[in-house]
Amino acid sequence: MKTTYKIQSGSRYPPGATPVAGGVNFSIYSQHATQVELLLFESARSPQPFQVIPLEPRGHRSFFFWHVLVVGLPAGTYYAWRIDGPDDPAQSGLRFDREKVLLDPWARAVSDVLWNRQRASEPGDNLEASLRGVVVADGYDWEGDEPLGCHEPEKAVIYELHVEGYTRHPDSGVRHPGTFLGLIEKIPYLKALGVTHVELMPVMAFDRQDVPPGPAALGLGNYWGYSTHSFFSPHPGYCVAEDAAAHRGEFRDLVKALHEAGIGVILDVVFNHTAEGGIGGPTINFKGIGNDTFYHLDPMDRRNYRNYSGVGNTFNCNHPLVARFIIECLEYWVREMHVDGFRFDLASVLSRGEDGQPQYHAPVLWSIEFSEALSGTRIIAEAWDAAGLYQVGDFPGFRWAEWNGRYRDVVRRYVRGDKGLVSEVAMRLSGNSDLYQAQDRSPMNSINFITCHDGFTLQDLVSYNRKHNEGNGEDNRDGSDNELSWNCGTEGETGQEVIRALRHRQTRNFIAILMLSQGVPLLLSGDEVRRTQHGNNNAWCQNNEVGWFDWDLPETNHDMLRFTRLMIAFRRRHACLMHRRFLTGRARDGFRFPDVSWHGISLNKPLWSHDDARVLAFTLGRVKAADEDLHVILNMGTLDLDMPLPENPGRHWYRAVDTACDSPQDLLEPSVQVVQPDLVYVVRSRSVVVFESRKKSHG
Repeated sequence: MKTTYKIQSGSRYPPGATPVAGGVNFSIYSQHATQVELLLFESARSPQPFQVIPLEPRGHRSFFFWHVLVVGLPAGTYYAWRIDGPDDPAQSGLRFDREKVLLDPWARAVSDVLWNRQRASEPGDNLEASLRGVVVADGYDWEGDEPLGCHEPEKAVIYELHVEGYTRHPDSGVRHPGTFLGLIEKIPYLKALGVTHVELMPVMAFDRQDVPPGPAALGLGNYWGYSTHSFFSPHPGYCVAEDAAAHRGEFRDLVKALHEAGIGVILDVVFNHTAEGGIGGPTINFKGIGNDTFYHLDPMDRRNYRNYSGVGNTFNCNHPLVARFIIECLEYWVREMHVDGFRFDLASVLSRGEDGQPQYHAPVLWSIEFSEALSGTRIIAEAWDAAGLYQVGDFPGFRWAEWNGRYRDVVRRYVRGDKGLVSEVAMRLSGNSDLYQAQDRSPMNSINFITCHDGFTLQDLVSYNRKHNEGNGEDNRDGSDNELSWNCGTEGETGQEVIRALRHRQTRNFIAILMLSQGVPLLLSGDEVRRTQHGNNNAWCQNNEVGWFDWDLPETNHDMLRFTRLMIAFRRRHACLMHRRFLTGRARDGFRFPDVSWHGISLNKPLWSHDDARVLAFTLGRVKAADEDLHVILNMGTLDLDMPLPENPGRHWYRAVDTACDSPQDLLEPSVQVVQPDLVYVVRSRSVVVFESRKKSHG
């Protein structure tokens, strides 16, 4: 028979389940609760609790928190809550339901082995189909590891990947595919590629069963993970051990291994909404402990949820308790899990006050900005939301970097051949001073990207004019209809060599431009090997070969992998591509070129006012005497052009990059470059060319 444990009053701090001297302290917020019970389970699969502990208001409630110390309780015990109170959603917004088993929002690890979303969404008891937390004890050996911090942010190259999809493919060759431990085995590939950070798509525990009827009927699940229910817990589906008590250790093993390779860890975090959805969604935790606290509710009918996130509910991020919850969560992942930064999904939701209106001085955003524990981390905003709030260039705070959607859009249009964009292209490539300089920010505030998880892959961007999401089960209604793509002449896969060659050139153009831009580049995993999703631009439910990294591709498309790897190395070799401050157009004493000078078909005559212009060239002056000047020519027109090179007395120009050439001539390392014999170079249509200046020939 399982031991029955004695209890003491306990403490309201810290929230969650905390091993202390003499037992485990449990604490949970619920301002309007009238009755609270703690349920203790022998294992994650136990159908019934071995002990139910009622909490009396006298002795077990302090202000808005209910708490108890369970004497002698060991770590590894599973637990959940039942909470009763007013059920009056229309008037008060409260949705207490004593029959529902609730997951602790502060749980450090959770189990979903019994979880059934439908049972939590309909009336009645869901004890035998509930999520459970587990009491975890520390003692992990970090072996001296510390977060890498955000030193030299200008040198960062971020690589966005999906933990499961990166190693789930049958050809991945890892021992534990689809897990944190499986990803460790791919670190040599990441290191060889040259990226400095991985940006992990959601790894906080989420609900795979959160899918609408169409995808559900096809047997699809929530693959991407933008459906968080437990913000302090690693996702159990990415762990090898069934025992949730071991999950933190597996995630920490990944972080430690990445740090050992010199690679930082950025988490994609989803504080704009939760897995509970709107009306009709399940009661998991927040609805059952304080629905009116944690969510934006319609003031006219508080049964309804405001939906700035586009997925049913919106987290009430600037309520004092919720803001504190978010800050504690972020600081936990830095202190206890050693992560190096965060990318905030639909971050503009976090700027909305409790009335739903945007606030420049949004408390949660400035608390993140000023947190001492977070001061060494990268904080990155997806600076828009699903209700039309767009804050690229104007996101609250100074330290925040932003996913630069304006950069993405203009570069996509330019490379597909749109005319009259050279002025804005120059602005985007030179650091986006129009967005950030007046606020005393820097080029580092711009996260430059061409593609990300949301939308076409790079290969699909040059292969499809329209989305092909029929496999998602929603009649192709989902996903963006405005990808700014060009299929190079025919839709989808083709055997026409002319089109295939053009697509390959276009993918090289995109990678080259990304790595030649001031700011911080972000690369979508798989773009370096031309991974395709066959035109699906919203693969959120595709936990299959559509959404997985195909590990045959590094060999099949080794030339693209080589080009990307060498372009990353090229960028990191040239300080003039990684300025901390905005370019001035002025030359330093003793240097031939200013930090930037702009050209068109003729030197020093950029085509700013030409509506049909598709040619842009620029020269970047070296930062130090031992460095190299760069001369870059972008020709996205349909004609080959004789392009002049600027005179550079005492130095020679060497061609480093020409995307119109086949591999390995498309990118030459210094040891095999040769002197450019004259000051004119034929730049072929739809290509990027880069020259380096040096005093002596190499090789």
